[in-house]
Amino acid sequence: MPRHFTRRSLIRGITAATAVATLATGLAACGGDSDAATTTGTAGTVTVGRLSNGAAKETSLKVSEVKSISAELPASLRKSGKLVIGSGTLPAGAPPLGFTGSDQKTLTGSEVDLARLVAAVLGLEPEVKRFTWENLFVGIDSGKVDVGFSNITDTEERKQKYEFASYRKDDLTFETLKKSPWTFDGDYRALAGKTVSVGAGTNQERILLEWKGKLEKEGKKLTVKYFQDSNSTYLALNSGKIDAYFGPSPNLAYHVTQSAGTPSPTRLAGQFSGAGATLQGLIAATAKKGSGLAKPLSDAINHLIDNGQYAKWLTAWNLTSDAVTKSEVNPPGLPLDNA
Repeated sequence: MPRHFTRRSLIRGITAATAVATLATGLAACGGDSDAATTTGTAGTVTVGRLSNGAAKETSLKVSEVKSISAELPASLRKSGKLVIGSGTLPAGAPPLGFTGSDQKTLTGSEVDLARLVAAVLGLEPEVKRFTWENLFVGIDSGKVDVGFSNITDTEERKQKYEFASYRKDDLTFETLKKSPWTFDGDYRALAGKTVSVGAGTNQERILLEWKGKLEKEGKKLTVKYFQDSNSTYLALNSGKIDAYFGPSPNLAYHVTQSAGTPSPTRLAGQFSGAGATLQGLIAATAKKGSGLAKPLSDAINHLIDNGQYAKWLTAWNLTSDAVTKSEVNPPGLPLDNA
């Protein structure tokens, strides 16, 4: 299917190539080993929700290696004995998915918790590395990261480079000030004349930019703004520099609860599937294409679903509405044409 490249996308391609060429310095600056709040006990117990500062209920789950699933792993990974997990949560984190815990140094969050549950089923020692969002993918491409657990949307474009094991619904949400009357009803025309912030290099950015292009063809304007982290985004929202923020539902729902008692409370102003208007979006564990990891990852997730640990993980993090009935290998994702 033909694709049209904007000047912005071409610049991004050049930037991505530069990032790969300077991998050693890029990863040193933007990624590294991380303490993680999930703990794996000697008796096969994984504790999730630790140090979450009220975002989760600490819960201990019994999880043991399943030999029939770990036998599916590539020989090199079995030999290494560890699963290197990438989290694209630098610099500021994104509660409740991945953020610095209440001790001000330890990584916690729902995504790394599930990753460690999966590692336990696979009989591997989890090793978590944190990156900026863009450098997470550089890490996967280079082989320095085995799998990304970082709210990564399954898309047909990403399938050109990666393989997926789905584990959670992907819904996107607009957040605005509570006093604002604006609401998004699923029709992109509601965005005409608005200024909206979105994360660079994300699936939601792609959707928003396509809406922007449609509005431009109709002679209407949508202004898209970018900020380095969520703190800067919310300062812009509170000051009226932007009308809304478009991001993952779990993050925005969490922030709404945190802002309730502040001078600038916010609300959710409308939802949209991360796979477009006609397909339910899915979040997936993401590995390099051809790595052979998608099937054992999916089987491990399905084991957790079948044995109840998955539901308890979601409940601990207040994400039960994001539940899926099964994990799939490379399920249909956001189409290339975003139709």
